[in-house]
Amino acid sequence: MTERASPLLDRDYNWQPEALTPAYKSSRLRAPRQPLLSLPETIKDVAGPVFGHNILGARDADLVTNAAAPGHSAMGPRILVHGCVLDENGKGVPGALLEVWQANAGGRYRHKNDDYLAPLDPHFAGCGRTITDAQGRYQFLTIQPGAYPWPNHANAWRPMHIHFSVFGHAFAQRLITQMYFEGDPLIALCPIVQTVKDPQAIDQLTAKLDMDRAVSMDHLAYRFDLVLRGRRSTVFENRPEGN
Repeated sequence: MTERASPLLDRDYNWQPEALTPAYKSSRLRAPRQPLLSLPETIKDVAGPVFGHNILGARDADLVTNAAAPGHSAMGPRILVHGCVLDENGKGVPGALLEVWQANAGGRYRHKNDDYLAPLDPHFAGCGRTITDAQGRYQFLTIQPGAYPWPNHANAWRPMHIHFSVFGHAFAQRLITQMYFEGDPLIALCPIVQTVKDPQAIDQLTAKLDMDRAVSMDHLAYRFDLVLRGRRSTVFENRPEGN
């Protein structure tokens, strides 16, 4: 019996943010001033360079310990972040490389340009990676990142968030987004989040508390699924036009 194809849905252009949103100050400089051009991809763009599964270390998906000295671990509330990478039909995408980076529990990145007064954690690098399994599932053990101030406007604060980068089988196939945390009141105040018009799209960027995956006396858990393509694709920063 032939399987019936899913119906095609028109793209919802309100799902993705506009390039110019004056309340998000950086967009005033980065938004294009000329009409966009469509450039065809070449074989070099989509075929290479490629990555192999052997580039991952044993603790790459454990941000609590992957930069810690022996016998130490990162400071802050431990959390498990897990979910699925899905295609436009809701089917899991196996073999996708996920990289994450984030601030520490005090809201500071381990980066030379981050001069926020919060202390650095010597046992936390704030980055990790993993590859989705045969069902498209992934998970990271990490520290809940802190909120931090930024110079967008007076008393501006970024919500707690984790950056995600999703690769296909070649490094040119890359999508970038941010994951927020359910219940954070700063989400509604953030000009970056406010560039997304549809509340459902913002909800899709917000990880949900998952007590079924929490471990007593150890860590909480949050679920965050990523949809790569289609009408309800996750909002990706480097593809504001959609996929």
